[in-house]
Amino acid sequence: MTIRLYDTSARQIRDFVPLQPGCVSIYLCGATVQAAPHIGHIRSGLNFDIMRRWFEYRGLRTTFIRNVTDIDDKIIAKSEEQGRPWWSIGYENERAFADGYRALGCLPPTYEPRATGHITEMVEMMRGLIERGHAYEADGNVYFAVTSFPEYLRLSNQELDNLLQPSGEGETGKRDPRDFALWKTAKPGEPSWESPWGRGRPGWHLECSAMAHKYLGPVFDVHGGGLDLIFPHHENEIAQAKAYGDEFARYWVHNAWVTMSGEKMSKSLGNSVLVSEMVKRWRPIVLRYYLGTPHYRSMIEYSEEALREAESAFARIEGFIQRVGELTGTAGAVEPAAEVPVSSPTRWMKPSIRANADL
Repeated sequence: MTIRLYDTSARQIRDFVPLQPGCVSIYLCGATVQAAPHIGHIRSGLNFDIMRRWFEYRGLRTTFIRNVTDIDDKIIAKSEEQGRPWWSIGYENERAFADGYRALGCLPPTYEPRATGHITEMVEMMRGLIERGHAYEADGNVYFAVTSFPEYLRLSNQELDNLLQPSGEGETGKRDPRDFALWKTAKPGEPSWESPWGRGRPGWHLECSAMAHKYLGPVFDVHGGGLDLIFPHHENEIAQAKAYGDEFARYWVHNAWVTMSGEKMSKSLGNSVLVSEMVKRWRPIVLRYYLGTPHYRSMIEYSEEALREAESAFARIEGFIQRVGELTGTAGAVEPAAEVPVSSPTRWMKPSIRANADL
């Protein structure tokens, strides 16, 4: 039976044909670790865990990359707000995400690279983009020139003439306000790294293009993430990678959000439900069933009632398996669903498989 994927870039369901027979390569945009995960964050990792398991069930060996963005504006802001090192905040929340994935039964990725561990690869990519006329340096910043890349905005199906992006704070010297930062010049007191253009730090979009290239090469099968990443993050990833010379992802797959009262679950909106709190009230396997049963492209409206319904539905499945085991004499042959607790975060101290093959 053919596996089919809805490809965001093609806006249609396509037959999945792997780049290498018998193998699948997947890059998933992972966590920006400025805070502990809520169930909306974990849904993405869970959905792609299900996809990965389906590929492997079908006999395809999978290489699964899920990155960690451990430096960005939000992490720096949290560091200043809490009076703690940026790396302490990042590491604490990275562990909280790992606990959340593990609690919900997600397999660990093949590799889970951190952005700060790949500055060398990012500098190399920026050099290539400047040499090819797609990027330029200004006041210690490096920007991507969006008008140099004719395919820009094809993923999100927008028109460049309708795109207005005001210059961000500290992003001086732009030739076009729509150009985006690949490298941000260092500000006093902020973390920074050496580069040919002076000390600074990478732009968010550059990280994923560089890490995907390093771990999966110039072309790979599936790039995934949430719907909110289509623009600007994934558009900018495509622009960087293809302008650099990579073919990049062959299929683009995006999961929908968890919502509350019709709004996307978000810490900034004050409507998030932390995974660490949820698993104290609900069995993790029930939470996995609740988040994994709806189609990944459909929104999930959070409610206690929906969780109770998921709990009852999963109990019926467990009861059915138990009765079958008793009737066939195989009771106990199937292990019960594992329950992995989410541990408390370390504080800094001073010195399911779907029968349908359409995915």
